[in-house]
Amino acid sequence: MKILIAFLMLSICIGTSCQSEKTQMTVEENNSVFPNDKIFQGVSLLGDSLFTQVDSIVQKELIRKLNEAENAYVVDPVLNNLIWIGRREAYLGRYDLAISTFSKAIKEYPNEFEPLRHRGHRFITIREFDKAIGDFVKAAEMMQGTDLKIEQDGMPNKLNIPLSNVQFNVWYHLGLAYYLKGDWENALEAYKNCLAVSNNDDLKVATLDWYYMTLVKLGRKGEALKVISSVHPGMKIIENDAYFKRILMYQGNLKPESLLGEVKNVDEELLQYVTQGYGLGNFYLSEGDTSKATEVFEKVIKSGYWAAFGYIAAEMELSKLGK
Repeated sequence: MKILIAFLMLSICIGTSCQSEKTQMTVEENNSVFPNDKIFQGVSLLGDSLFTQVDSIVQKELIRKLNEAENAYVVDPVLNNLIWIGRREAYLGRYDLAISTFSKAIKEYPNEFEPLRHRGHRFITIREFDKAIGDFVKAAEMMQGTDLKIEQDGMPNKLNIPLSNVQFNVWYHLGLAYYLKGDWENALEAYKNCLAVSNNDDLKVATLDWYYMTLVKLGRKGEALKVISSVHPGMKIIENDAYFKRILMYQGNLKPESLLGEVKNVDEELLQYVTQGYGLGNFYLSEGDTSKATEVFEKVIKSGYWAAFGYIAAEMELSKLGK
């Protein structure tokens, strides 16, 4: 970890006279770690190479926040500050660096489950599902009997209210990893556990959406509809609107064609597009309309937003369809 080595060297500076020099050296170090070149991250489920290209101008604010996280760790080298370095690296698309940072956290804090949650998440991003499952299963064992721990948002919602908890994220992502492998039974068990720690409407609709889709994959459509029967149009949804709309569609309260508009090259809107796109394609697939499903999945892939879960799931479906 070049960044951390640089910061440890900087820690010998004493007093405010060193601060400007430290800041300048931090920026220079990041410029070498985040060049404007394509950096290989992994291989998609369709056999395509996945690259990250950090733009030092467009992503200036994200780089600044990474600088802040690194400086915070120099001042106070605790687990939370180390995790934030990894999270900020991941927001820049440098999943390779994020995984290394989380691995460092796991090594230094072997009794904590939070770094396993974050590394497992990024193993999913680079399509290393077995490694992700290993991390989440271990985290689930370690967190048994613990109080729910609110997880702060790196990219806050419109109300700036953190909605998720670490335990939810362990079960949710474990279910996703199994789902993307086509292991529906284990995915279902994970989502049952996830629902137990989904303590607000946003978390409930996110969990119930994947829970529903997993039951449909298992051929249990009637049970799936019962599972989502508690979802209604009056729920207070702050950030998981895409999952909410998907469930309303499953219930027949929204027309399928209303889910997918034109894709826009804005991260938040791309994420919504890809998330809704996978749900719509999977709905057509469950109805036996392979042609429409394929068309929608291919639209999701054309978005290029390859880190999104809906994108990975669309890859999975297309690979199963032989596309």
